[in-house]
Amino acid sequence: MENGSMVDKLNGVLSPLAAKLGNQRHLRAISTGMMFSLPFIVIGSFFLIFANPSINMEQYNPETANVFMRFLATWKEFAVANYDLITAPYNLTMGIIGLISAFGIAYSLANEYKMNAAMTGMIATVVYAMICTPVVEGKIDLNYLGTNGLFVAIIVGLLVVEICRWFDIKEIKISLPDSVPPMVAVFINTLIPLLVNIVLFYGINILFVVTTDQIFPEAVMQVLTPATNIAGSLGGFLLIVTLGNILWLFGINGSSIIFPIVFTLGITQTGYNAEQMASGEAMTHLMNLQMFRISVMGGAGATLGLILLMMRSKVREFRTIGKLSLIPGICSINEPVIFGLPIVLNPILAIPFLAAPVVNLLLTYFAQKIHLIGVGFIIDPSFTPFFAQAYLSSMDWRNVVFTLVLVFVSAAIYYPFFKVMEKNRLAAEK
Repeated sequence: MENGSMVDKLNGVLSPLAAKLGNQRHLRAISTGMMFSLPFIVIGSFFLIFANPSINMEQYNPETANVFMRFLATWKEFAVANYDLITAPYNLTMGIIGLISAFGIAYSLANEYKMNAAMTGMIATVVYAMICTPVVEGKIDLNYLGTNGLFVAIIVGLLVVEICRWFDIKEIKISLPDSVPPMVAVFINTLIPLLVNIVLFYGINILFVVTTDQIFPEAVMQVLTPATNIAGSLGGFLLIVTLGNILWLFGINGSSIIFPIVFTLGITQTGYNAEQMASGEAMTHLMNLQMFRISVMGGAGATLGLILLMMRSKVREFRTIGKLSLIPGICSINEPVIFGLPIVLNPILAIPFLAAPVVNLLLTYFAQKIHLIGVGFIIDPSFTPFFAQAYLSSMDWRNVVFTLVLVFVSAAIYYPFFKVMEKNRLAAEK
């Protein structure tokens, strides 16, 4: 009774707070807006893969090589000779992810406010491009249009909408006769908020250049570096993921709350690895998107191992739920298990639900560190089977084997706790 009372009290405190965060329009706009860029960066990644065939030419011997290795060597020679030509689609997809995200975030937030989403998104895009593309020695520097500019894209995307909304609220518009077509009226009344946004943001940018000799994105990244280092460290990442899973235990979608943080960090770190890969350097950023995928492999709580146990359970209900949950679980969707078993408010399964992702993430981090598996450098599509994501993130088959091993590691962690729950259910049925 005491335990139940404590759970009820925690639920009463956490549920309203988490529900408020989950429904917060700015956080929701960031999550939705970031998704705008995914099709572009997935396709762009294919060109990066094509430009970097998996062959070490230093170990290649044409006299002893088989047909496949000779094909790879020919491909490599072609890719090296035409590298800039091949990677142009990559540079204009993954390379402008910040620009696309600025539009997506502004569009999503403006849509929440029932504003002209397309026009507001375009204003954010123009403002973002204006402050993120300095001219260096007569050439436009595109560095901050990509992953380096993601945090600036969030700031610009949100603030541009709020400024435009202020004009709507205050009804600061040019009065036009009814005979003026609606599209013309929209065009004319967009001029003032567009001008104000450009003057404000570009003015701030000029101020930063004059006072700090840095453009606005450089200054923002310098300020955010300590925070991103904490969140992007192994300990910080584990803490964020665990907090999200704690919310799941109370029936709250914790993944949606932590998504803007870990996904943005993951994409940024993956982008750094892609740049290192393109430059022929060793990839050193371990807290990449691959780590985020592992944190939700099989869904929050790494429940794919639990599903395997359920499918062989002596309890018919558990077997049924397990079989129904297998396909969604492979694609990292596990609400059927969380609410059907349930795991929500389940003190027995709460321990492995929190522990399994931590163990998986620790193993993945150190496996990358000692080069047991490939480091993630490609942004793979969401909700694809976990083993496909493992390969697409690194183009390394070892990662597929490794993730399969993690499923059985998770099953081993869940096993004693699941058996306790199973035993209790069997006793209750008898």
